[in-house]
Amino acid sequence: MTDTAFPRTAAPIELPSPAPPTRRGPLPLIASIVPIVGAVVMWLVTGSAFMLLFAALGPLMAVAALADAARVRRRERRAAARELDEACERAEGEIARRHEAERRLLEAARPDVVTLADERAPWTRGPDELVLGLGRVASAVRVSGGEGERAERLRARAERIDHAPVAVPAVGGVCVQGEPIAARAVARALLMQLCLRAGPGELSVVAVPAEEDAAFAALPHRRSQAPLRAALTWGAAPAGAADIVIAAVSPREPVPVGCARVLELEPDRPLAGRVLDATAAAAGEPVELVAEALSAGQARELCEALAGRVSGGVPAPLALGELADPPASDRGLAAVIGRGVGGDVVVDLVADGPHAVVVGMTGAGKSELLTTWVASLSRRLGPDRVTFLLADFKGGTAFEALAGLPHVAGVVTDLDGAGARRAVESLRAELRRREGELARIGARDVADPRVAMPRLVIVVDEFAALLQDHGDLSALFTDIAARGRALGMHLILGTQRAAGVFRDSLLANCPLRVALRVTDASDSRLVIGTDGAATLPGDAASRGIALVRRAGDAAPVTCRIARTGVADLAAIGPGSAAPDAPWLPPLPGLLPLAELRAQSDAPPGILLGLADEPDRQRQEPVLLRHGVDRGVAVIGAGGTGKSAAVRLIADQTRPGESLIVPPDAEAAWDAVELALRAAPAVVAIDDVDALLGRYPAEYAGELLARLETLARDAGARRSMLVCTAARASGPVARLLDLLPRRVILPLPSRADHVAAGGEGAEFAPGRGPGRAVIDGREVQLAWPGEPRADGAPAPADAIWHPAAPVTGLIVRGAASRAAGFAQSWGRGVRVVALDGLEPGARLDELTAGSARVAIAGDGDTWLRHATLLRDVRRTGELVFGAECAAELRTIAGERDLPPYARPRASRAWRVVEGAAPERVVLP
Repeated sequence: MTDTAFPRTAAPIELPSPAPPTRRGPLPLIASIVPIVGAVVMWLVTGSAFMLLFAALGPLMAVAALADAARVRRRERRAAARELDEACERAEGEIARRHEAERRLLEAARPDVVTLADERAPWTRGPDELVLGLGRVASAVRVSGGEGERAERLRARAERIDHAPVAVPAVGGVCVQGEPIAARAVARALLMQLCLRAGPGELSVVAVPAEEDAAFAALPHRRSQAPLRAALTWGAAPAGAADIVIAAVSPREPVPVGCARVLELEPDRPLAGRVLDATAAAAGEPVELVAEALSAGQARELCEALAGRVSGGVPAPLALGELADPPASDRGLAAVIGRGVGGDVVVDLVADGPHAVVVGMTGAGKSELLTTWVASLSRRLGPDRVTFLLADFKGGTAFEALAGLPHVAGVVTDLDGAGARRAVESLRAELRRREGELARIGARDVADPRVAMPRLVIVVDEFAALLQDHGDLSALFTDIAARGRALGMHLILGTQRAAGVFRDSLLANCPLRVALRVTDASDSRLVIGTDGAATLPGDAASRGIALVRRAGDAAPVTCRIARTGVADLAAIGPGSAAPDAPWLPPLPGLLPLAELRAQSDAPPGILLGLADEPDRQRQEPVLLRHGVDRGVAVIGAGGTGKSAAVRLIADQTRPGESLIVPPDAEAAWDAVELALRAAPAVVAIDDVDALLGRYPAEYAGELLARLETLARDAGARRSMLVCTAARASGPVARLLDLLPRRVILPLPSRADHVAAGGEGAEFAPGRGPGRAVIDGREVQLAWPGEPRADGAPAPADAIWHPAAPVTGLIVRGAASRAAGFAQSWGRGVRVVALDGLEPGARLDELTAGSARVAIAGDGDTWLRHATLLRDVRRTGELVFGAECAAELRTIAGERDLPPYARPRASRAWRVVEGAAPERVVLP
């Protein structure tokens, strides 16, 4: 049996003990002898025999002392007996008083069926235990001390309390054994007690005997799918699996499987019996009790009452037009949303709020409730009193019908993720704006008559989906919940599930709760404090039944939510002017530079675009300043506007002061060299990562080093390096890190966006070209228009002609190419094949009679004519084919990289003594 659940915290009762027996006093021997001795002495002195009579005083005094001691002992025994009686009476009274208090606590914690049926807040006890009846149970009263028979009687009395609820664990089951009529009546009472303790959201009844179908037909637990299952049976074990079995059997029938406790009823006293364990192995001390019983008719009445708790006797479906508006209020937000047993149900976000939570599963009528709430407020109050921001995160259609109301400042949906986030973030600015307005007026809150701001109601359908997409906005809603009352900002947050969605700090500021049908009893308890919403029927006729609990309600109120139709919305008058949206228009998809320049009052500089700051309700130009911003990294996928960004920056510099590095590898090399020498105001390189990929490794490394030099020296040179790239990874990442400003255009993935230097929360797929993130703000880059000519040098494609008197050509396949050179250069240049000359040939012999001579040979052949090579270098020029880079180092002694030359494109390097190699184009 379940022991008392109350802690032994009271001080123990001190039991009295009998007074110890009084000891008999000793014989006063000295006092008896002294008179005898004195009498003898006086006789000897006086000689008078009369003196001997004094000797009799000793025995007389001894007898008198003994008699007096006996009298005192009798008096003390009588006083001790009186004190013992009084102490026992006090202890007995204290035990009775404590037993009575304990009995009341036990009865309150373990009520019977009658008490459970009368409770205003049903289904809050839980299915943990069953009360079998009233009997003697262990008491929490403690006693100490005491000896003797009376103390032992008091101790035994304190250990047990009479007429207290006898409870056993429900899981494990109970079998009532006795005459069929009485046993079945007790079993019915036990099942009804279980169904009164736990609602259908927590307990389901999976089986009852066939003859009990009529009695339990209305029981809502029989239609429940709750995981904890109970069954009622007459005799045999139930066919289906059950966690709690309540059985009734005759005295000679065996106990069904699944019953851990047996309640044996006495034949001559049908409701009296004793409870004991079902198995001998677990047998304990039997407990006698008096059980509770229910007839089939009484059970039917209770089942119908429970069914009424579920439906609440709500009216049939009705329209909003059938409801009367609540009385007018100067500053409140009272709205009639439905009708209950007691009449129309009115909720007020000011008086009952300031914020509300609405929970309900799909199809329960949550969107209809939110629509009716908005429509009810709109038909009673004008846009100068209340405005709405509607956020639909369940597909984008819930608030379509409300979008045309003049009160609605805006509707956002999850179909436009970026727009929805932007609108919600704008509420931060709205908080600051309202705070500033109240401070300007000197008002404490919007209820001050001097405040002319309308209240703003933010309605969110599927709040859980909003947080799933934008989890960082949870702090914003918590902030609004904390400060919204004074600022006139109210939340109505709808969701399918409440558990795990609302922070405690948010839920604490939402005292107005509405629960439609939910699947989990924990959601119902979290929102309205009972399992009621989990027990609401799920048929189509019950759609729109809700439980409303306001801050002042002792229990939820059941009502039918009114439906809002087209006619109801059409009847809402236009009222005053439509409110301004609490956010600015979105950034344009195309922003011409001329248009941005015309509307901008920014200080001089290079205009990049228009930045959107929804949390501050402002849009402002983004600038680059000469001499301050020394570098810009533009990172984005192909087709997102990187090239346009390069032109945007370059076109805003004076002609001749910008250098756009061309995509051609040779021209790009030359342009970077020019930038290092000339220091233009802007050096712009488009797709620098792709450009570096066009070079061999040694050239790519050298070009990257030169670009890093440009980036580091840009501040001192008062220039600006602009680089675009598809990704901020690989070797180019080091260069991009040297550029202090970063423009992040659309990228394929969130990981790429974060790698480029952005925040994960900023990533928004589907951004159009030119939509960038700069310094954490979303920016639409300006469109520069059609490209104009830039200052990059043109590729050197003109065929080179020898100009020196003598030219040494170091090329591969010189013998075969000599004829081609001669044909291209014409008669003015005589081409000589080096391999046809004799060793020791002299330069003056070769040049005699010719204005210009070109001697062609490969590297090995030139090394065999060392004297001739020396004379050519001293008096003329050497030209190395691009395929002869090794010979350039060995023959010309060039250790630095020559200008990049495309392979297999007749490129060569011209070397003149004392000058750097120059790239030329051979025939």
